[in-house]
Amino acid sequence: MEPDCGGTGSCGRSRGKKRPASVVTDNSAGENHSVRSSRQGANIRGKRSNSTPTVQGSVRSQITERFQISSYVILTRSHCGRPNYIIPLLRNSRPKEKRRTQKKKKNRQRSGSGGVRRQAAPPRTPCVSPVPQKGAQKTAIHRDGTTYPVENTSVTNALTITTEGEFGKEQISSAHVGNGKSEPSVKAFMSDQQLPYWVQCTKPDCGKWRQLTKEIQLTPSLALAYCCGMKLSNVKSEGPDQCSQPEDLRVAGVLDSWWSSMLILPPLLKESPASPFLSAYYPDCVGMSPSGSAHSNLHPEQRRTIQPQVSSLNPYFQPFYQPSECGKALCVRPDMMELDELYEFPEFSRDPTMYLALRNLVLAAWHRDCKEPLTVQKCAPHVIVRGLVRVRCVQELDKVLHFMTRKGLVNTGILQTNQPLLPEPYHNKKVLVIGAGASGLAAARQLKNFGLQVVVVEARERIGGRVWDDTSLGVTVGRGAQIVNGCVNNPIALMCEQLGVKMHKLSERCEILQDRGQSTDPAVDKRMDFHFNAILDVVSEWRKDKTQNQDVPLGEKIQEVYKTFLQESGLRFSELEEKVLQFHLSNLEYACASPLDQVSARSWDHNEFFAQFTGDHTLLTQGYSTPLHHLAQGLDIHFNRPVEAIDYSGNVVKVTTSNGTRYTAHKVLVTVPLALLQNNTIQFNPPLPDRKLKAVHSLGAGVIEKIALQFPHRFWDAKIQGADYFGHVPPSPEKRGLFSVFYDMTPQGDQCVLMSVITGQALTMIRDLQDAQVVNLCMTVLRELFKEQEVPDPVKYFVTHWSQDTWSRMTYSFVKTGGSGEAYDVIAEDVQGKVFFAGEVRWSYLD
Repeated sequence: MEPDCGGTGSCGRSRGKKRPASVVTDNSAGENHSVRSSRQGANIRGKRSNSTPTVQGSVRSQITERFQISSYVILTRSHCGRPNYIIPLLRNSRPKEKRRTQKKKKNRQRSGSGGVRRQAAPPRTPCVSPVPQKGAQKTAIHRDGTTYPVENTSVTNALTITTEGEFGKEQISSAHVGNGKSEPSVKAFMSDQQLPYWVQCTKPDCGKWRQLTKEIQLTPSLALAYCCGMKLSNVKSEGPDQCSQPEDLRVAGVLDSWWSSMLILPPLLKESPASPFLSAYYPDCVGMSPSGSAHSNLHPEQRRTIQPQVSSLNPYFQPFYQPSECGKALCVRPDMMELDELYEFPEFSRDPTMYLALRNLVLAAWHRDCKEPLTVQKCAPHVIVRGLVRVRCVQELDKVLHFMTRKGLVNTGILQTNQPLLPEPYHNKKVLVIGAGASGLAAARQLKNFGLQVVVVEARERIGGRVWDDTSLGVTVGRGAQIVNGCVNNPIALMCEQLGVKMHKLSERCEILQDRGQSTDPAVDKRMDFHFNAILDVVSEWRKDKTQNQDVPLGEKIQEVYKTFLQESGLRFSELEEKVLQFHLSNLEYACASPLDQVSARSWDHNEFFAQFTGDHTLLTQGYSTPLHHLAQGLDIHFNRPVEAIDYSGNVVKVTTSNGTRYTAHKVLVTVPLALLQNNTIQFNPPLPDRKLKAVHSLGAGVIEKIALQFPHRFWDAKIQGADYFGHVPPSPEKRGLFSVFYDMTPQGDQCVLMSVITGQALTMIRDLQDAQVVNLCMTVLRELFKEQEVPDPVKYFVTHWSQDTWSRMTYSFVKTGGSGEAYDVIAEDVQGKVFFAGEVRWSYLD
């Protein structure tokens, strides 16, 4: 029920799909049908190009400043596909680094890059003339200062260059560079095949860089174990204390900020962990060496169809967009820098190859093993590149890893670290998190892992908020959230992988039953599903030129479109078809957690404009409590501490609870439900800005309720035949939303528990009823649906009352008529850099 459980978005069912995208986004009593993935970076990009690495901007123009630190709150709501919420809780604490100002190059249009104009690097060209004079003496000088004589150079064709010189006769062919977009050249060949490797001593008191001889091939295992003086192949140890030998003077030059700007060619990594993920891209477009590629000389269209093959990888882990993909949450394009990356690393704006190589390596390494913290020591051995540039790559790797950690793309979930994930400058701040729901716990866990001092205060005597698992019926049933809506890159899927918890995939089959026990013809359902989606498409067209002042209730607009269609088409639907249409409308109310006459026709599915968690919908058979209790382990949580006041008028923030307890902190993170902000449960001093208060009241505090019943035997099996759920066609529009779908909590097991929901206007029918009376209503429906047999009375049951829960008063939110999805952005804005918000809202990047 916590509005942070992943899926298709509050009020945002994936239209045009069968029940898994509409009915099965349980959010069950509050499982917001979507973690609103953060609006900030989700460019809904078009077709991928095979262009060389370039720079990508974000569609969200409000990102105007680079941030110094942020904590990624993995479970809070957001609106698109970047990390759900990045909560910056320190300001100006990162040591400033001098960055060399890049000289501006002439803009040129990037073909196949969406028309983006950028500061482009000069095109890569062969370092020899197209038809050199035979016998000409040439000398190549690499950036590391080594001079290589190159004699008798000849060009035989566009992809083959033959050289004779110090290294003997070598051929630069498609095996070296033909798999990439760059033209073959002697420079590229020497960088990729001839320069010596450099490796760092792993002794804690040494760390000096040493040059290996040309015969030695660097591998991750060698880099992980290397010590000064180590005997390698035919290389003899030069003494017992080689660490005392001075480091090559050229290494110091590499560490200077200006060094990388002098590189003639960018580094391309060999055998990168990212390689299996990115086989559909040209290797040099994503920072990898073309040599050794398994897909040489493929036509671009053939290359684009290659599917990643990563052994033992969780299928829900898809950190990179494939060339033809777009709109996936928490996904990056491997051949482009995003806007926040450019703010953090402006030095790579001209040529992002090095950054892309390191970022892609970090993401791939994390998704290959997410159960242990990812460190520079684990990543550095996989930086395999010849020449002194490897020294610079390892130096930059540390900064890239810290950035990706702060951004929340790696080192997240239920990890508990022995050492802080970020450097010491981040450790001197104290943060108070208000609320021990899913978002509050996730934020607190991440901040504690960063090394900050974190205290969590919770009004209840338990953790979880709107996540509350009940085991009284013999099986775990979530009174709140229990279904994961869209598992690809979903943080819940990540935590389940870390814990070894299996999720039950919900099938697409859904039998729709009518009163008197008849099954609805699938053709009728399909036809009305088509008309339902067509109506919503007309609404989408209508709203394109409408302002907030022209907004109308969604229910009213749907009826208007429907009546107009019937009048103009002359069609007439049967009574059953009309009822099936009402069934689909009840699913929409389930998604919005509100009657449609309160929902904005202009912004009801605002989150669908941004990247979504896609893929399977799954049931957490062990409940959401399992990952939440692991998030809470080791945290300093103070229960029964309802917060009454937050005073941020001074240098520190002062928080007062109802029992008189006082807390002080540098930053406060508020994760309470939207309804509590609307009811002024917490008094702010100074008052919150008018703009934020207006945004708070422009959203609706949606409600759905759940009922679960345990029976002596599985009377529904013969008709439902193992399906995960079945639908109920409402007998009349007035009863739309009254037990519209039933979930079998153990479809393949021996437990006998059904769970259903009450949504929309049907909530008014049960508002004043006792639990037993609600159960009687539900049993009347079940006995109509299974009229051909005897339906036993339930052995046990429970009914939720989230609308009356003191510390929730809601399940998940929606945009009210006259409102806008931008309200979520406004609510998420911090106040004076001291008070931050997450949970019902989402977070965007700020300083």
